[in-house]
Amino acid sequence: MRPWNTAVLIAAGLAVGCMAGSPATTAQPAPGAPPPPGAVPAPARADSLPPARLPVDLLLLDRTDLRIGVTVQYRRIPDPQELSDLRQTMGLAHVVLVLPEWPGDYESLAPLEQLPPEADAIVLLLGYPPSREAADAWNLVHARLRIVLLVQGPPPSVTVVQDLNSMRGLERVIAQMDLPSRAGFERLQRPLSFRKLMD
Repeated sequence: MRPWNTAVLIAAGLAVGCMAGSPATTAQPAPGAPPPPGAVPAPARADSLPPARLPVDLLLLDRTDLRIGVTVQYRRIPDPQELSDLRQTMGLAHVVLVLPEWPGDYESLAPLEQLPPEADAIVLLLGYPPSREAADAWNLVHARLRIVLLVQGPPPSVTVVQDLNSMRGLERVIAQMDLPSRAGFERLQRPLSFRKLMD
């Protein structure tokens, strides 16, 4: 088992942007007057629109990493050209991949072979592997992988735990549970932590 030798804190943060409105720089028609011919209707004010769901991003903090490094984040597996272009990024340290679903086979992961050698790939996977093939595919990637698995509840079977134990790059499993319990995780050979979401 590979030791969890770096203190990696995974925290979900809300990316909130705000923009102050500026006064109009063009003449405005009197209230209630019809717009002049050919006029383009003004967009609705931001504060009059229904609140949009705020995006949730991933923040990684490593206390032992004292480099002034750059982290590049994707919500998908980048293509080989994008990974090649990352070689031009000064101080590249981490490529973070937040994947909404498991890639099914090695062919989906093959672009990661182009990961620049100075960077590692920190992969956040959601849910348990859908098949043994999906779990084994990560072992075929020749890149520095650090996989974190975020799951809901205990694993559905001992076979799934065995699949997780076979993943060389798996560093940690985080279980989202209201009542944290190791039941079902007894045979897991990776660090386990729990997350509880509050309203």
